Amino acid sequence: MVETNKPTLVILAAGMGSRYGGLKQMDAFTPQGDTIIDFSLYDALQAGFGKFVFIIRKSFEKEFRERIDKKLEGKAEVAYVYQEFDSVPEKYIDPNRTKPWGTGHALLMAKEAVNENFAIINADDFYGREAFEVMAKSLSEKNKDSYDFNMMAYLLKNTVSDHGHVARGECDVDENGYLIDVTERTHIEKIDGELQRKDENGKFIPIDGDTIVSMNFWGFTPKCFEFGGELFDAFLKVNKNNPKAEFFIPYVVNEILRSDIASVEVLKSDAQWFGVTYKEDKAIVEAAIGKLKAQGVYPEKLW
Repeated sequence: MVETNKPTLVILAAGMGSRYGGLKQMDAFTPQGDTIIDFSLYDALQAGFGKFVFIIRKSFEKEFRERIDKKLEGKAEVAYVYQEFDSVPEKYIDPNRTKPWGTGHALLMAKEAVNENFAIINADDFYGREAFEVMAKSLSEKNKDSYDFNMMAYLLKNTVSDHGHVARGECDVDENGYLIDVTERTHIEKIDGELQRKDENGKFIPIDGDTIVSMNFWGFTPKCFEFGGELFDAFLKVNKNNPKAEFFIPYVVNEILRSDIASVEVLKSDAQWFGVTYKEDKAIVEAAIGKLKAQGVYPEKLW
């Protein structure tokens, strides 16, 4: 019997990996066939998470479950949530749309599967075990009826690719370590060795490498589902004919921050983050994971 007081981990795995050239969440990064999700699951289990909720697309459900279910059998509860193009009211369905409605929509879709304090992560980011340990400890100490949320912070300079632009949530943090605001920067790029971002007019301007950013590693209680619903409906009204529009988690977080009842604490760890945005990033990640296995941080065979 899985302990119900353990926090849940929600994994965002419905994306299509358009810049990567395929499903990153299925790709192997070790000779043993480990995916990045495998390391997140392994670390989360070690840290004390007791349930896993995967947000996926029905088109790859069979292959996905074949890779996941046996690994977690007897170790944790597993649930699946589907994020599809048509997972919105019928009047907003756009036949020209080729990607889901974004991470904020995915978060709202998880409501029926999550009754515990939970963290949410990207499927294609390697966050490091210490990050999971810090997050699990924080979540396990929170009352599930509280409005005390959190996020895991990373420095921008440690999260960019040498092979193209990335999207990051730029965070404004107060002197007490609480989030004031998060701005989704959809285009940050290293140009001639300097980090730059596009502003609202498409012009490149410098951005500090020590900027605190969100890598979509958030910690919530079930109370977070009180936020975002009306905001998403308003977003759909404005963007129903824009096939590229995405509703991001930072939109929901900023609504939380504007309320008078909730707060978001910024957590920090020394864990090493790395991820794959482009196919060219894969060799770097493979080398980093290989080094961790050689150092004994992970066993040669995870499962």
